Amino acid sequence: MTIDFKKMDGLVPAIIQDAQTLKVLMLGFMNEEAYKKTVETGLVTFWSRSRNCLWTKGETSNNYLHVVEILNDCDQDTLLIKARPDGPTCHTGTDTCWGEVNATNPLLFLSELSNFIEKRHEEMPEGSYTTKLFSTGINKIAQKVGEEALETVIEATNGTNNNLIYEASDLLYHLIVMLTEKGLRIEDIAEELHRRHDPEWDKQRRLAKAAGTMK
Repeated sequence: MTIDFKKMDGLVPAIIQDAQTLKVLMLGFMNEEAYKKTVETGLVTFWSRSRNCLWTKGETSNNYLHVVEILNDCDQDTLLIKARPDGPTCHTGTDTCWGEVNATNPLLFLSELSNFIEKRHEEMPEGSYTTKLFSTGINKIAQKVGEEALETVIEATNGTNNNLIYEASDLLYHLIVMLTEKGLRIEDIAEELHRRHDPEWDKQRRLAKAAGTMK
């Protein structure tokens, strides 16, 4: 990675982002030495402009930032560092230096789950329930989705909210398995729903249907 340290007298801004929640945690500065130490140790290390020395985030608080990925921008003079924080990032005790709560968005887990199921599909490890599902083929997987959908409907009409959440979770999991078997992802569903949210979507759909080009 080529980084231009010359533009700011040996320093480059380093934006720190939580690799899981995608929240921006803080902004610091690195010189070449700080960058090398960050890469070597896997812990985010900055150059302190006020103390004129290196400092590893968390060296006094134990709230380290563990590097997941380092990206360089198009001008090669600003870093985006995706990291896993051990605790609050700001010295004031807040999760971020902007006072935001660094909470996980549960919806992001659907992508993570889709990644996990894709990996199961590729590796097919023995003893895995997901592997067993893939081994049965698309017809059996689709049947299982139908069964879970029925159980979800039963809980919605004659059950409890807790059981509804439980059965709906089973339904969504098996739906992702079915999508994976077909080479699709949950994001494809989200993209379709987003497209339909456009006020012009229904008009375009009706025009396509009238023209006979609708699939």
